[in-house]
Amino acid sequence: MGEGTPRALRVGIDVGGTFTDVVAIDAEAGRLVARIKIPTTHDAPQGVAAGIVEGIARLLEEPGVVARAVAFIAHSTTQATNALLEGDLARVGVLGLLGRVAFVAENRMRFGEVPLESGGSFAPAFAFASASDAQAVRTAVDALIAGGAQAIAASESFGVDRPEREELAVAHARSRGVEATAGHDVSSAYGLRARTRTAALNAAILPKMIATARMTSSAVERAEIPVPLMVMRSDGGVMDVREVERRPILTLLSGPAAGLAGALLYERLSEGIFIEVGGTSADCSAVRAGRPQMQSARIGGHRTMLRTLDVRTLGIGGGSMLRIRGNALADVGPRSAHIAGCAYAAFSDPGDFEGARIELVAPAPGDPAEYAVAVARDGRRIALTTTCAANLLGCVPEGAFARGNADAARCAFELLARQVNGDPLALARGTLDIASGKIRHAVERLVADYELDPRRVVLVGGGGGAGALVPFAAQAMGVRYRIARDADVIAPIGVALALVRDVVERTIAAPTPQDISRIRREAGDRVVAAGASPDGVEVEVEIDSQRSRVRATASGATALAHSAGGPSCGEAERRAAAADSLACDGGELQRVELTAALTGYARGGALRVVDERGVVRLSLQDAVVTPATAGGAVERVRAGVERATRFGDVGRRLPALYLLRGGRIAAFEGLSGTEQAADLAGEEIEGCGPTEPVTILVVPRSA
Repeated sequence: MGEGTPRALRVGIDVGGTFTDVVAIDAEAGRLVARIKIPTTHDAPQGVAAGIVEGIARLLEEPGVVARAVAFIAHSTTQATNALLEGDLARVGVLGLLGRVAFVAENRMRFGEVPLESGGSFAPAFAFASASDAQAVRTAVDALIAGGAQAIAASESFGVDRPEREELAVAHARSRGVEATAGHDVSSAYGLRARTRTAALNAAILPKMIATARMTSSAVERAEIPVPLMVMRSDGGVMDVREVERRPILTLLSGPAAGLAGALLYERLSEGIFIEVGGTSADCSAVRAGRPQMQSARIGGHRTMLRTLDVRTLGIGGGSMLRIRGNALADVGPRSAHIAGCAYAAFSDPGDFEGARIELVAPAPGDPAEYAVAVARDGRRIALTTTCAANLLGCVPEGAFARGNADAARCAFELLARQVNGDPLALARGTLDIASGKIRHAVERLVADYELDPRRVVLVGGGGGAGALVPFAAQAMGVRYRIARDADVIAPIGVALALVRDVVERTIAAPTPQDISRIRREAGDRVVAAGASPDGVEVEVEIDSQRSRVRATASGATALAHSAGGPSCGEAERRAAAADSLACDGGELQRVELTAALTGYARGGALRVVDERGVVRLSLQDAVVTPATAGGAVERVRAGVERATRFGDVGRRLPALYLLRGGRIAAFEGLSGTEQAADLAGEEIEGCGPTEPVTILVVPRSA
């Protein structure tokens, strides 16, 4: 490795609708080393994979970037999303494996057509066989293939507990040269119809996703990069590319997840609304206590077993075009300059508008002819966009990617104003009023849905169009804002910094400590199998007693990657992060020693737990802080939980429990008993030396 070459690089690739961005980050310093931008290869024979391969090759030509220095490489993908949107799906055969109550299971596995946004629908073929008859299973698979199935989905009641018979069907299909998946592959939760539907959709995108995964993985091997390729998941984590060959549907919405991961891990957003503004659309997401908010994904109005980031996508972006109706500004978007094949006025020259004229065009078949473009004397079409309006009004911050030529933007709006008998500045302001109104509506819904304090909301902008829309929207709403560092490549940065993640969910009435321990171990094992180093895996457990649900979320860095979250910061930065979260001056905060890597800051009954990177990891109220050692932690947990348990009309309300060790936070919420809490704490510190320091946080719940 040459002098000056970073000791370890993390490489992230984000496949966007217009561009594929590739970045390399010095893993220890958290510094951007190189960035590459190439057009996304939608129309190439190999699809978007061709652009990923080209991006990797061009990155390795950059100074300071060598293949053997790469400790982590991952990419986001739009392929699963686009396939479901456009209906580019394989023909699927669903094999239902029946037990003793065959009639009930068959009815619960069948589902109707799933409508797609393309106007088409997804409707698999169904076949059923006795789960206990191996030959009948094989025969049913053969019949589905003979009927034209290009992929098989096998599903059985309680297949998550006994997957062997689903696996038999999958293995037989693959022996016939047909891709296959199973219900337990896509979800570990009960819910037969939703799990079967999710498995069928997973099978529908398997063939093309597998081809892309193998092509990109081979490109990494040919480049002699010494680590396996990872792929972004829809929950903001990554998984080994081999997992994509089994569960590609987990990459749904991985594009928006990439930007949000960048906001969390690079911009260190602890609480607020992240708005990633591209050329055509904007994705809005809420962050609370350093955590993105999640939801159950619906496809065609049907529930699935997918847990995805709650991303509100708006048809408004930096390239959104003006719509003119009756000589007045009627709307902005959803079509953009990119879709219309036009240049931006703000990225043109003022001379381009000499002798130009305004025309109203239909950017795509079926669109109304009401999108305004300037047609230059040489025939080139130049769009008037939100970015152009923001540059004309001086709203784009210095140094922002959206910063353009205000004089050229003025020429374009003056041309339009003459045609509609209006004022150019009023047209520009009206453009941003309409665009920011759409953003404001989405932000207000997120604030209400996740009970954020409206007085404390901060908008954080990412994406190339952030400078055009976020400052104006924040001013209109009367809230604070900032544009993320390296905003135009925040998505590939998020991919580069992401952790390996997996989730195990079970439906268990009154789960025992042994049940929870088994689920925690399974989540940890899965994330290790997906590429995480066993030494750094963290598992968070949520227990929902009302729904009889236990969910374990495991995450960890890959074995060779260093310092996934970037460099540590000092006391002043940590204190400032806590003060910002608590809306007070840093001098008002009392420092609370927690662990070597986690620091607490308290004001009144409020406590903020801040990590080494300056990210607020926990926001707690009335937490009881108890220092302990591993040897005495279980007894202290038992006593602390007993003291904090409340009694009311609905019975006992146990507190939330957090166990802090080094930089790890083990969170246990929804506890059902003191012994359950003690057992979980004991498992978390298993293997620690008796004198190793830990800190226990117990947060009472109202009765």
